[in-house]
Amino acid sequence: MTRFAIRVKPGAKRDAVGGEHAGALVVSVRAPAIEGKANEAVRKVLASELGVRSRDVLVVQGERGRDKLIELAAAPAGVEDVLAALRAR
Repeated sequence: MTRFAIRVKPGAKRDAVGGEHAGALVVSVRAPAIEGKANEAVRKVLASELGVRSRDVLVVQGERGRDKLIELAAAPAGVEDVLAALRAR
């Protein structure tokens, strides 16, 4: 199990993962921050980047805010290296 902080930018021009904001990984999604649409988009985008299923990406804190804590239920080997590479983008 791996936990990490993210900073969400809803309503972006495109879905993207990369960069760092106050130690948190930046995740930009096109979906608006309405009725959980951005949270669902965040789960899908992160799952795609990390090579896991979207149902394995859980928002454990910050459901209604831009700053969230993400938990990977089944983290693949080397996920910490992938996260570090994404922060350096």
